[in-house]
Amino acid sequence: MNRALLDELLVWKSQAERKPLLVDGARQTGKTYLLQQLFGQDFPNVVRIDFLESPAMADAFADSLAPTDVLTNIELLTGKPFNPQTDLLILDEIGECERAVTSLKYFAEKAPQMYVVASGSNIGLLNSFPVGKVEHHYLRPLSFREFLLAGNEFPLLKAYDAQMNSVAAHKQLFDKLTDYYFTGGMPEAVSTWYALSDRSILERINAVSQVQRDLIAGYQRDFGKYSGKTDANLIEAVFNAVPAQLSEVMDDSVKRFKFKYVYARKSRYQEFESAIAWLEKCRLVLKNFPIEGRPRSPLAAYAQENKFKLFMFDVGLLNHMLGVSYQELKRQGFEYKGYIAENFVQQEMAVVGFSPTYSWNDARAEIEFIISDRQGQIIPIEVKSGKRTRAKSLQSYIQKCHPSKTIKLTGTQGSGATETQHFVYPLYFTEHALRSHILSDDW
Repeated sequence: MNRALLDELLVWKSQAERKPLLVDGARQTGKTYLLQQLFGQDFPNVVRIDFLESPAMADAFADSLAPTDVLTNIELLTGKPFNPQTDLLILDEIGECERAVTSLKYFAEKAPQMYVVASGSNIGLLNSFPVGKVEHHYLRPLSFREFLLAGNEFPLLKAYDAQMNSVAAHKQLFDKLTDYYFTGGMPEAVSTWYALSDRSILERINAVSQVQRDLIAGYQRDFGKYSGKTDANLIEAVFNAVPAQLSEVMDDSVKRFKFKYVYARKSRYQEFESAIAWLEKCRLVLKNFPIEGRPRSPLAAYAQENKFKLFMFDVGLLNHMLGVSYQELKRQGFEYKGYIAENFVQQEMAVVGFSPTYSWNDARAEIEFIISDRQGQIIPIEVKSGKRTRAKSLQSYIQKCHPSKTIKLTGTQGSGATETQHFVYPLYFTEHALRSHILSDDW
């Protein structure tokens, strides 16, 4: 199971000197696998410390934080030799040991030639952090492309990478997209889905559902374990309210998160602020800020902190929490649930670095996403999950804001490379649309 982030880790390794590298992300998104199994293959020796599994390893950092002293202690505690010139040191679940977090500053300053990587799922909750002393990356659930790659779908992956616009390619890619809506991108769910490909569909569905059930239960346990001064019950109420509120729309745009009725005797943003921030910091929700009027760059300057949409960080867990069956998702060719497509697009945007995201509304018109490209141009992205692709909101945006180009993501085959200003892509090509028209240096 390969991950796109591996390429950036290899670039980090190739540098003559480097800061320690930190991989942040929700629990169970594959951080350890990425660092130890994939990235570790490029090193003659890997020493991994898991502070959650072995709390006693904190003793290596109890006295001096000088890199030479820390390494000597690690060798004593693990019984394994470590060559600072060639070997990889992994500090897993580093948030469990604040002294280890602080040590990254000294590795950056006194041992920039070393290969030190860390990971954690509660990094955002730390009281202190060596700002400017680490190279920070986020590992999200598998993207749709990574999902295809995990299944060794090489002919289909070739068609995906080439953005093939044919009836045959569309049918197969859309079919895989609805599979992805069910499994989501959590590595264990994806691995289970493909590992049981020779079993009956019911066995595969039940096995993936069990994985997702266990993941949700694990996150709920974390609410109590890591909530600190924040009310764990409030965190869980918000977490459960996100899919519930998303499902209130069908083929319409997702609405702003409503605070009323989420938790007894609480109805104002200030009463939910800490719980929402906790979920954000643990990478379990994704935030989108609606912008009113004519949007300008930088979009962040026009966001209102108490008005936002909340999405789940994984579309498979979203559908599991709502009890949406595999059969229902396969009927996306006939019955459309717009919030699923919108959550999918939000995920794909997070994978390529857009977090938080922004949307636009004006009177009755709504655009699901707006993005500022590298030239500061605001690009609207309309999401239409079904085959009815007439977008009145997009026409309204064009008339009022006069964008240089527009993007529409739909359940159809799209228009291929024939357009020059108003681009229509099938939903499964969301990443292509973003890289071609937002992240490209050509625009």
